[in-house]
Amino acid sequence: MASTGSTKNPKKANLLDPHSIKHLLDESVSEVVTSRGYVEDVRLSNVRLLIGSIIIAIALLAQFYPKKFPENKDFLIGCIGLYIAFNGLLQFISYTKEKNAILFTYPPPGSFNSTGLVVSSKLPRFSDQYTLTIASADPKSISANKPVQFTKSVTKWFTKDGVLAEGLFWKDVERLIDDYNGEQADC
Repeated sequence: MASTGSTKNPKKANLLDPHSIKHLLDESVSEVVTSRGYVEDVRLSNVRLLIGSIIIAIALLAQFYPKKFPENKDFLIGCIGLYIAFNGLLQFISYTKEKNAILFTYPPPGSFNSTGLVVSSKLPRFSDQYTLTIASADPKSISANKPVQFTKSVTKWFTKDGVLAEGLFWKDVERLIDDYNGEQADC
């Protein structure tokens, strides 16, 4: 019984659900990157949560304003305008900053690199080709490396039962991180 508690549960995905596969792979990528000393940068997520909270507060104000409809018409119009503006801001952030990113990091502690990483992935609909990209969080920085990526079939990492072969996947992701960091050594 003691040996079953020390072994890790295998990660399993529904092979008929590409979202399940991508989610599992993305979680594993985050584990690999953070295990290499990169600390997750959650500032953008916190900004999005703050904007979402503001949107909820606006909706609650509009719903529970003490006056009834004909009297609160101007107030409701203002709330609708603010609601649309903040939702537009949220979409703008998502479209311009996040894109396909699954992880933003700070530079590793003790590193001479002044930028963190942006790790993004794609698994197109009706495709088994998973693309993982690692780029600099600040591409205009002097210490930014060239983005690196790989595209492989998810069938290389999953068994017929949907169990992720973590060792193989971790090696591929670690190799990609090494490729990204290797560009810096050439400069």
